[in-house]
Amino acid sequence: MIQIRSMTILDLETIKDTLTQEFDDFWNYNVFKSELENPNSEYFVAIENDTIVGFAGIWISVDDIHITNIVTKKSCRNHGIGTKLLEHLIKISKEKELSSLTLEVNEKNEPAIKLYEGHDFQKIGQRKNYYNQNENAIIMTYYF
Repeated sequence: MIQIRSMTILDLETIKDTLTQEFDDFWNYNVFKSELENPNSEYFVAIENDTIVGFAGIWISVDDIHITNIVTKKSCRNHGIGTKLLEHLIKISKEKELSSLTLEVNEKNEPAIKLYEGHDFQKIGQRKNYYNQNENAIIMTYYF
């Protein structure tokens, strides 16, 4: 059973040493720490058997929420954890009564694109050379 709850600094300390090996190397510890201290961002962890198996974050702006990341532990991928995290972010966004939920996804990340499309996200644009300055991002939005 997967539980989703708000991420704490203790959670970050728990995954600190394995952040880039067991998850993805997109963000490092210091970036995450500053994100947890940012009043305009919220992060959540997916817990299974008392172990952090995924996390996700959002930035809250005037009328939009931006998904910063949804990451599942590499050994736990394709078990529905990303779906649970996304559904939690959608629920949180609806509760905040904002107009939309937006994200960028690597155009080569077909599983993630299918996940978002399956939850009614629409492709609305592209950011050229967004990832590593050589891979494009698709901008996707869920409208409330």
